[in-house]
Amino acid sequence: MLSRTFYARRRTALITAGAATALLTALTATPAQASPPTPVSAATARTYLSELTVRAEGSSDGYSRDKFPHWITQSGTCNTREVVLKRDGTNVVTDSNCAATSGRWYSEYDGATWTAASDLDIDHVVPLSEAWKSGASSWTTAQRQGFANDLTRPQLIAVTDNVNQSKGDQDPAEWMPSRTAYTCTYLRMWVQVKHYYNLTVDSAEKSAIQSGLSGC
Repeated sequence: MLSRTFYARRRTALITAGAATALLTALTATPAQASPPTPVSAATARTYLSELTVRAEGSSDGYSRDKFPHWITQSGTCNTREVVLKRDGTNVVTDSNCAATSGRWYSEYDGATWTAASDLDIDHVVPLSEAWKSGASSWTTAQRQGFANDLTRPQLIAVTDNVNQSKGDQDPAEWMPSRTAYTCTYLRMWVQVKHYYNLTVDSAEKSAIQSGLSGC
């Protein structure tokens, strides 16, 4: 017959092994991906969309990115771009000037992963030019600055640089992220930002968003 001492030792060994396995899993598991503020639900986005004014897109006359001052200082030596890079990445290391020197970033638009901050752009979900043509042309410079550096709404996201450049100032009727798993999130982000800032939508844009949200 095996002694109680044997069973006690065996139980201790199993607990120790289990604890070691759990610790190893915790150390090797991929950290959760950071992201912009969670947008409103699809149901709320549909309600918000119905409340937006439908109007033909305005003129780009007078538009300049300089009329949307960015990237502004957020705290210390950190500007908006650097804050978003740190927020959207994992294991991000910054230097004394707040510049990201290392880290890992997953681009939600195309599913690419990057380890150099220089490979990323900070996308304005609702592009500055799109905002200008949807109502921001009548804003003050201070209002446009707030829009261009908004960390509270889901308006800024770190993505692959050339993907952001291919998007340009296009709305959802003209461009959508190639990673279809992000379709619902992207549309919810877009609608929330437009609704908060009381920007208009054109008919093709609204139709594309309605169609996309119907599958969410």
